[in-house]
Amino acid sequence: MSSIFDEVVNRKNTDSLKWDYCKQRFGKSGILPMWVADMDFKSPSIISEAIIQRAQHGIFGYTEASERLSAALAGWMKKRHGWQIDEKWISYSPGVVTSVNTAILAYTKPGDKVLMQTPIYYPFYNSIIDNERELVTNSLRDNNGHYGIDFEDLEKKLSDNVKMMIFCSPHNPIGRVWKIDELKEVLRLCKKYNVILVSDEIHSDLVFKGHKHIPIASLIEDDFKNCITLVSPTKTFNIAGLSVSAVIISEAGLRAKFRSTLSKNGANMLNIFGLVAAEAAYSSCEKWLDELLVYLEENLNTLEEYFKENIPQIKVIRPEATYLAWLDCNGLKVPAGQLKDFFVNKAGVGLNDGFAFGKEGLGFQRLNFACPRTVLLEGLERIKKAVDGLSC
Repeated sequence: MSSIFDEVVNRKNTDSLKWDYCKQRFGKSGILPMWVADMDFKSPSIISEAIIQRAQHGIFGYTEASERLSAALAGWMKKRHGWQIDEKWISYSPGVVTSVNTAILAYTKPGDKVLMQTPIYYPFYNSIIDNERELVTNSLRDNNGHYGIDFEDLEKKLSDNVKMMIFCSPHNPIGRVWKIDELKEVLRLCKKYNVILVSDEIHSDLVFKGHKHIPIASLIEDDFKNCITLVSPTKTFNIAGLSVSAVIISEAGLRAKFRSTLSKNGANMLNIFGLVAAEAAYSSCEKWLDELLVYLEENLNTLEEYFKENIPQIKVIRPEATYLAWLDCNGLKVPAGQLKDFFVNKAGVGLNDGFAFGKEGLGFQRLNFACPRTVLLEGLERIKKAVDGLSC
């Protein structure tokens, strides 16, 4: 059956980071880009129509997030994730990375320790190091393709004067959806050692069947409220270029400090079209998302089956959420340090090199499968041809 997501849209000459800057990133033209985390699908038509309607007004002055947007986001969180939030808890920033940087500046000082669970979304490394904080890592355990938290190591690290923990839920790049007992243990340890918890939940709407995202802040109790939740419609509805995200903080003091720091950095004014798009997304695009999730899971099944049948040397770590596949390439006859070169120059595909996510990612690649199935199959066939060539 044909799907709206089968349409192949030419994204070239649209200033697309993914498509128009391949040569700058990978060193050659003709690369099929399957890396940066945006989708090759049109955003919901409801969002486009809302933007067009606002653009026709013709005046684009300074703006603020409306009460309508906050009400829509609160309704979304309750319906999709079972979390009842107060609209006054919500602040807005241009993006999750901006919010992570703002939280680091607001709640820690130079030299303070900030912990992350690695491998992890690579811009967070810069958020810590560039702000002159000390990076502490808690490596996730790879249990034959199923990653889990090393709680013994986590407690040891948190107990050593760590001030903040950046938590990725669902996790990027490995795609784990954390279970309630894992979330409760993270909260217990942060409470025990008085650690501020910053939870990146940007992929929380992109969860596959059989799994359920639980906002970690929905589990907090009155005696521990040092929890900051970061969400955004940008991944869910493919509007990353519109630069809009939300920050949910229930504790008044933490919320005021975050807003003050955001303002000091001049990052508290958002793009008017981003606000319009976010309101339309959270108000009227749930059906589109449900259809997207079906298509993404079918793509994931296609990808997993293709590798098993045609490229068994590469093992797919099946994600429970996100549209990003974590590929274990240690079975290839290619040294881990040469994988990027192999995929670019032999296969002609542009992936994210796993080492960028941390030393634990050496020997891995991250592949974005949020594209029409014909494009996905083209990428897989390119990889197969290159792998077959290794044995010649």
